[in-house]
Amino acid sequence: MQDVNNIVNGQKLFQKPEYQEVLKGKAANFEGRPAADKVAEVAEWTKTWDYREKNLARECITINPAKACQPLGSVYAALGFQNTMPYVHGSHGCTAYFRTYFTRHFKEPTPVVSDSMTEDAAVFGGLKNMVDGLQNCYEMYKPEMIAVSTTCMAEVIGDDLQAFIGNAREAGSIPEDFPVPYAHTPSFVGSHITGYENMMFSMITQMGKTGEKTERINLLPGFETYIGSIREVKKMAEMFGPTITLGDVSEQWDMPAGNYEMFSGGTSLADLKDSVNSKATISLQKYATKKIMKTLKNKYKQETHLSNPIGLKGTDEFVMALSKLTGKAVPAELTVARGRLVDAMQDSYPYMHDKKFAIWGDPDFLLGMVSFLIEMGAEPTHVLCHNAPEGWAEEMRALLDTCPAKDSCHVWAGKDLWHMRSFLFTEPVDFMIGNSYGKELERDTKIPLIRIGFPIFDRHHTHRYSIHGYEGGINLLSWIVNKVLDKLDEETNSIAMSIISTAIIGHSIVCKVLRSPE
Repeated sequence: MQDVNNIVNGQKLFQKPEYQEVLKGKAANFEGRPAADKVAEVAEWTKTWDYREKNLARECITINPAKACQPLGSVYAALGFQNTMPYVHGSHGCTAYFRTYFTRHFKEPTPVVSDSMTEDAAVFGGLKNMVDGLQNCYEMYKPEMIAVSTTCMAEVIGDDLQAFIGNAREAGSIPEDFPVPYAHTPSFVGSHITGYENMMFSMITQMGKTGEKTERINLLPGFETYIGSIREVKKMAEMFGPTITLGDVSEQWDMPAGNYEMFSGGTSLADLKDSVNSKATISLQKYATKKIMKTLKNKYKQETHLSNPIGLKGTDEFVMALSKLTGKAVPAELTVARGRLVDAMQDSYPYMHDKKFAIWGDPDFLLGMVSFLIEMGAEPTHVLCHNAPEGWAEEMRALLDTCPAKDSCHVWAGKDLWHMRSFLFTEPVDFMIGNSYGKELERDTKIPLIRIGFPIFDRHHTHRYSIHGYEGGINLLSWIVNKVLDKLDEETNSIAMSIISTAIIGHSIVCKVLRSPE
């Protein structure tokens, strides 16, 4: 039993004698483990070029994937709208995974419901689950909208969401006019980026009401988990005029202490419906919004623009796009902010120049970050995108070709973090940039990890900062350069200790001489 006056965490739980004994027995009796010298031999072999070639040749297994599944992205999209409950048509375990994933990253509760399909539903279909689940969700949580997505189970058996939702309305589970946008989001294809786009596309096209054109501009952040970034780009866009942020999660996962609310903030349903009548839409993530932007342009006759406001060049392009679309001059506040970033870049350039980086993450994040690294004179040696869409590798290659060290810069589309391990041992770098799943790579390779991306499980509050805009550029510089300085401190520590040792020895000799009677 825990003692309230002496709370013991689980950090050293498995180091206790009783657990150590269990682990020894498991290794001896069940694992069939080879001898320690053989394990060490194979471990060293996995660091070679020979193993790298075999690693790159594997086709049937993924090890440590740098992506999540479609429904996770659809849940994210739904929570960006006011009083909207994400509804997962699938097993309860899947829904628990999505909630846990977000809660560990944001350190905040994540509202999601499930109709908890079981083996019976897998055989006979999940219609009853949908009818009962929608009714329970509507009556218990009182949302203004329910956004339905699917998991593997529902997709494998071929459940028809449109028909099921219609049947639920006929059964009286929800009112006839109650908004229930839906999207099919099979987990076995695509990634969280795909799921985000599928759900956002469904909400815009199923909820949008065509009417009189407005002068407002839609801002489409994409699957952006730095809520500080959403606030920053909103602030910048609103300097030029009225905007609609399609999917604003900045309050849902950043509530102040006090009374918990199931839903907080988000884009209003009125703005969602009217968004199709906006003058233009700016997307901040090209590969997470391709289908959406094509529809807004062709069906709703909007001007469309793609921006990736990470770093100086990307932010400049975003600001100039806003200026062009609105016909307004760039506010003085942004000019000052730009100057501060340029000053910070000049201060930090000597520390980042010629440093080699390995980086992984989502496709649009990587394009922005690599552009920023090149601006700072760094070398993006390994750029890995597990969920790379069609065309991304070519675009990244063209970007890397602008780097003076282009011949040593590699694009790895569709590869996982076990592939990255091979790259790091055979072509080492100075630093890594990526999510928390890179911590094992850091321990194995001894290459410092700078945690930027999604998810970040083992650090607090980084998601509250911006990585976009001029302010975001300064944040990125701070994180990266301070890690460079940390490494510099470690590398020079031996020199400092040597000087101290020499000084102590010299001091001892002097004292001995002074004490000598001779």
